Amino acid sequence: MFITILLLIILLVILLHYVINCNRIALLLRSIPGLKDHFLIGNIFEFRFDTPEELFRMTREWAKEFNGIYRIYAFNTGSLNIYNPDDIEILISGMKHHKKSFIYSFLRPWLRDGLLLSHGEKWQKRRKILTGAFHFNILRKYFPIIVENNQKLISVLEANEGNIIDVVPVLSEYTLDTICCTAMGAQTFEESSHAGRKYKEAIYSSVKLFVYRVCNLPLYIDKVFNWTPSGKKQLKYISITHKFSENVINSRRIEREKCNDDNSDDGDENNHVYSKKRRAAMLDLLLSAEKDGLIDNIGIQEEVDTFMFEGHDTSAAGLTFCLLALAENETIQDKIVQELDEIFDGDNRDATLEDLAAMNYLERCIKESLRLYPPVPFIGRDLSEDVKLSNYLAPKGFMSHIHIFDLHRQESLFKNALLFDPDRFLPENSVGRHNYAYIPFSAGPRNCIGQKFAMMEMKSAVSSVLRKFRIIPITKSAEVIFATDLVLRSSNPILLKFIKRC
Repeated sequence: MFITILLLIILLVILLHYVINCNRIALLLRSIPGLKDHFLIGNIFEFRFDTPEELFRMTREWAKEFNGIYRIYAFNTGSLNIYNPDDIEILISGMKHHKKSFIYSFLRPWLRDGLLLSHGEKWQKRRKILTGAFHFNILRKYFPIIVENNQKLISVLEANEGNIIDVVPVLSEYTLDTICCTAMGAQTFEESSHAGRKYKEAIYSSVKLFVYRVCNLPLYIDKVFNWTPSGKKQLKYISITHKFSENVINSRRIEREKCNDDNSDDGDENNHVYSKKRRAAMLDLLLSAEKDGLIDNIGIQEEVDTFMFEGHDTSAAGLTFCLLALAENETIQDKIVQELDEIFDGDNRDATLEDLAAMNYLERCIKESLRLYPPVPFIGRDLSEDVKLSNYLAPKGFMSHIHIFDLHRQESLFKNALLFDPDRFLPENSVGRHNYAYIPFSAGPRNCIGQKFAMMEMKSAVSSVLRKFRIIPITKSAEVIFATDLVLRSSNPILLKFIKRC
């Protein structure tokens, strides 16, 4: 009897292995280079990570082991990981593989069907509505808000002049205030501090729960995650974020009704519509679209939640690592200051958009920092059909992840890839570079809608800081401990010192 039961168990295990690992999808995936498979369980051990830091470290190790593509697979799930420009172009240059990968669904209770997560016809309609918010004429109207926030940032740095400070919370506050005022037309968080603090804490806590879930395979099942203490915490954080954005939307709606003004684009930027009291806002476009029946109240909230998150966290990461890189490269920092001296010629006035356009060397420095430290280190897609990648047939329905961090650090694409060299982006040095070798804002139809806004914000902030301060490195880039996250994040503080220029 014992032998019979044992044989039945063995047969059952073999049958499970056959069903799970010998179906068409599994066979196609296992033909792609990848981690060592184990009988029945595939790469399940590689899905187990104690910390986000360990996951980030191991992902970089795997990227070194393989050549631009590898897969991880276990129990009919896993990831096809890509970091060569030819395959990336196939995946994101068109609309075929348009849908975000499965793990983005972990954000759906919070961001619902906002621009980050939607796909197909709904995404196309929303993108069309929101594109107008980032037209140059509208960006010009956002610029005074950025200048105001630059002054607040400088005040914070002046109050800490000569001290060692962690720049991450300082820059997060700056970018969150900026996107709040430009996207929502709202007052700064400083002016509604209690609600603002709760909102920020809820955002950061929600992202941490997302990463925790990514690192724990059993939690990929919604019912399992929702049952856990983490799932219950998520509901609490989502309630806070939704309540905050709902209040801001309602306030903006009431303000518009009082002014009897739809904030159209053809007003003079010096009239009352764009005065300090009534500023241009992305939210106004959404509210106007609501009147035209193109979007409902829930849709407005989806986009506000999405832009509040994406518009501040990515910019804060970009600024953080840009200042770190400039602090470590004193000669390059001095060259930027020389360029700024030529533009302003001793005048202490605020920068204009025309001044920003003249900051060519600074722009190359920002581009280089975005190469080494892309604020979004990976993006994901679901394969909508079988597709040939690096001469392997990748099956329909599987999720693929494009590792921008590894793409940007390949020696075959960027000589001395770990060296901070802004001159890589001189026109003559960019000739012949693959169009998908450098994609800090993604590329193709789903590229970042706010990339011009982000570059304007970064140039404005960095130039304002460097006109006032010399940046001294305390934390070195080699000491940064990266952690897997939706944005590039260090698990240890980024410590810098700001010394006033004479």
